[in-house]
Amino acid sequence: MGTRPALARAAPHLHEEPCIGGERGTGALFFSGCPLHCAYCQNHAIAEGRFGRTVDARGLRRAADALVAQGARSLSLITAGHFLPAIREAFDSPPPVPVVWNTGGYETVEAIRSLQGIAGVYLPDYKYDDEAGAATYSNAPDYPAVARRAIREMLRQRPAVRLNGEGIMESGVMIRHLVLPGRAAQSMAALDRIAGEFGGAWLSLMAQYTPTGGLPKPLDRRVTRREYGRVVDHLFKLGLTEGYVQELSSASEAYRPAFDLTGVGD
Repeated sequence: MGTRPALARAAPHLHEEPCIGGERGTGALFFSGCPLHCAYCQNHAIAEGRFGRTVDARGLRRAADALVAQGARSLSLITAGHFLPAIREAFDSPPPVPVVWNTGGYETVEAIRSLQGIAGVYLPDYKYDDEAGAATYSNAPDYPAVARRAIREMLRQRPAVRLNGEGIMESGVMIRHLVLPGRAAQSMAALDRIAGEFGGAWLSLMAQYTPTGGLPKPLDRRVTRREYGRVVDHLFKLGLTEGYVQELSSASEAYRPAFDLTGVGD
């Protein structure tokens, strides 16, 4: 991808968890490229297709400041880990709203450590707790171990969730887990891990999986009500009540933004 950030979109985003954006939304900066190769990727055009416009650190900060001026209650840096030097330069002086590090979780401890003082909120995925699933669906058999180490470093920096007066998270860790079709048991195992090892983190259980064309079974269908219900029941059994549970009706293409260079200057 090179060293200069490639941005595909910088715009208010209203579909994140309420504590991330509130009613006004988060200022979402979508970066091109990704260290994972998920077969079911919802953002394929930028993750694999590398669509985006290259900017320097000053251009990145201008895009972020414009979002704050539009009323964004936080700034979400989405899959930005491969542009860390420019990120650190752009956010050397803190913006007036929390910076959210929105990541697939496949990051080194050293990378996360370098964000201390920049990222107020960490929003990592914990996609898999099984190496077989990580290898099959994301071509990364070491994903579970890598993500666990990264999340532990995030919690070292931000051990407890703190909300501001508007209910916006200004510090802490929220772990996302997307339930995939045919993998309810594996999702429950991931929740076991989160409950057992990541005390202090909130959980966001996601139901928005939407199949794209050409996927093998079982990824070629939506998550069933029974599958999702099993995972939700297990969540409450574990006492993972801090955070959010998406409705199954959230499985919609409406969550997929238009990658059209909105908000990205020349």
